[in-house]
Amino acid sequence: MGQGSAFRIRKRRGGFTLVEIMLAMAIFTMLMGALYATWVLVIRATTVGKGKAAQLQRERIAMGTLEDSLTCIQSHQASIDYYLFILQNGDQPELSFTSYLPDNFPRSGEFINNSPGGMAMDYHMRRVTYSLQADDGGKGKDLVLRQNPMLMDMSTVEQNNPLVLARNVSTFLVECWDTNTMQWDTAWDATNVIPPLVRVTLVFGDVGAGPAQVVTRLVSFPSTTMPTAVQTPNSGGNYIGGQQLFKNGQQGNSPGNGQSGAGGAMTPQSISMEGEPPNLGPPLLPADSPSHAP
Repeated sequence: MGQGSAFRIRKRRGGFTLVEIMLAMAIFTMLMGALYATWVLVIRATTVGKGKAAQLQRERIAMGTLEDSLTCIQSHQASIDYYLFILQNGDQPELSFTSYLPDNFPRSGEFINNSPGGMAMDYHMRRVTYSLQADDGGKGKDLVLRQNPMLMDMSTVEQNNPLVLARNVSTFLVECWDTNTMQWDTAWDATNVIPPLVRVTLVFGDVGAGPAQVVTRLVSFPSTTMPTAVQTPNSGGNYIGGQQLFKNGQQGNSPGNGQSGAGGAMTPQSISMEGEPPNLGPPLLPADSPSHAP
């Protein structure tokens, strides 16, 4: 038996038990779950970061576009109908004026090109109109820009397809510095006069969604409305009258560059641009602005 049984006994092979295999699978499943959760968090953080960066870039572009066009503003009293400064705040805010825009201004390629007849088309002098309109989803509002050459009506394409400068804009506020009252005013009735100083505020965010991003810029105009006397030649075609007008220090419109009121005629030279004007204060935002949310 001893020798025959020795030949019948087989050597045991190495392996894992069912319990060991189940334990290994459980550990592997836990590790894969933790790895997947980490990956999802990374993807979400990347998406949020890219979205926030894109939003900040749009905010900078929107405010930069506003500043560029405002600093290039033009106004000539002799043909004031083409240079009206139109401001409307409230539920349907709008800002419209005429500027001599640079080549790198948004959508300039549509106005600086060759006409179908082959003639050069140069419309640097354009009326720009900023306003808020509902976005495609109807849930928020976009800050949009429309342009048209000063002597031409706005095209149907431009009217129906404005340039979207910024999305999710809850408030678009423009305030003008009134040299008569020496205070900020949200209304500017003197459309034939350029205010000496404007304050533009954009509020990004939804009403009731907590604190919002508020961007405010002060823009001081480097020039004022060109008086009619400067544009009108005297005898012989010389602009002597205009030269004499500037020598006498009578630049600006008549009766003045402030809004009409008890303050009388005042020009932008009556306030100093070396420092902040008095009563600067915070922007006069509406009560339902998300920036007022607790």
